[in-house]
Amino acid sequence: MQTHLAPEYAGTPDGEAAEAILRQCVHCGFCTATCPTYQLLGDELDGPRGRIYLMKQLLEGGAVTRATQQHLDRCLTCRNCESTCPSGVQYGRLVDIGRRLVEDKVERPRGERTVRWLLREGLTSAAFGPALKLGMAVRPVLPASLQRKLPEPPPPQAHHWPNRPHARKVLMLLGCVQPAMMPNINSATARVLDAAGIQTLVADDAGCCGAIREHLNDHAGALADMRRNIDAWWPLVEGLTAAGQVEAIVVNASGCGVAVKDYGHALQGDADYAEKAARISSLARDISELLPDIVPALQQALTMRRTRLEADTAEPVPLAWHPPCTLQHGLKLRGGVEQHLLALGFVLTPPCDSHLCCGSAGTYSVLQPELSLQLRDRKLKALDAVEGEAIVSANIGCIQHLQSGSARPVRHWIEVLDDALRAAS
Repeated sequence: MQTHLAPEYAGTPDGEAAEAILRQCVHCGFCTATCPTYQLLGDELDGPRGRIYLMKQLLEGGAVTRATQQHLDRCLTCRNCESTCPSGVQYGRLVDIGRRLVEDKVERPRGERTVRWLLREGLTSAAFGPALKLGMAVRPVLPASLQRKLPEPPPPQAHHWPNRPHARKVLMLLGCVQPAMMPNINSATARVLDAAGIQTLVADDAGCCGAIREHLNDHAGALADMRRNIDAWWPLVEGLTAAGQVEAIVVNASGCGVAVKDYGHALQGDADYAEKAARISSLARDISELLPDIVPALQQALTMRRTRLEADTAEPVPLAWHPPCTLQHGLKLRGGVEQHLLALGFVLTPPCDSHLCCGSAGTYSVLQPELSLQLRDRKLKALDAVEGEAIVSANIGCIQHLQSGSARPVRHWIEVLDDALRAAS
């Protein structure tokens, strides 16, 4: 797609990056077939190709309106279009640039600005945990719309962290929301890795990965989050502490994993952090990427259990599997969780529309509730056709969103594996 940048964008980092991405697009429209918002709304401007035209118009100096902003807001950034695109258009990066530039030209209504500020500052704040506990305490008297956003109280084992030392060590990103909303995901990850002979370390000063601020158009704040995390992790990455050197930075929320693996790109223009950021990105691993290495040790533990219980012929446990967009389209990790959990006695079956977004998409479920709930209900209808005692996923946002409308429990797959290992111990 030929683009002639307006003078205000010519020669700027955002302008040059956007132009390079736009030139890859050949207008084919394959992306519209897999865009969730286009499927719901049927409007070309609510699909990737239409949004690309809007961003091209912006970059060439054309009119930018409140409608332009709304069409970009309605994008889930699920990146399904990237998986579909035969030309390799990096739509996710393009829409982040487009939103930032539109934000500079179109003033939002006061109510929207307030909600976005509260999300940006509240979800990443240390006060989020206490506020959530208060909300959970009064959950029964809250309106249904707020009850949907609050998780059930965590299980008793949620805070049990293994303390055995191991020669192999990894860092883990706890995240900003997850420790308060679903702490068992983090502790279950540490327990599973402990069973495989890997010690999990945490840097106390690390926090939000930066994705929340980035997707709410606070680019400077997102970069500050990234730099803070790099500073917190660097002593363990370099082996400068008594704990020694870590071999990887493990992330168990695929949405955060996409962000951390992008640190090298995001900070490539920062002379003080570019090299460190690239190193951090190279060490980042979604927890599923460790499965090929740890499955043999976990198989041994689970085989011991089957021997003791004389249940070698037990049928595999069926689970309904929701692969998050950030896992399959952002991280490009497909099939690994299903393959390796099958070796551990679980059959994960995806629904017929497994490539489509569930509507969570970070803060999207708050900012676009009507579209988000339509996508959630469509996803749950598809999952209802899949056998399984529970629904499992790999991202806290998807888990919380689906649980708000599901009769079955919705969990992270690492929690199910942790339960099996605890039963074997």
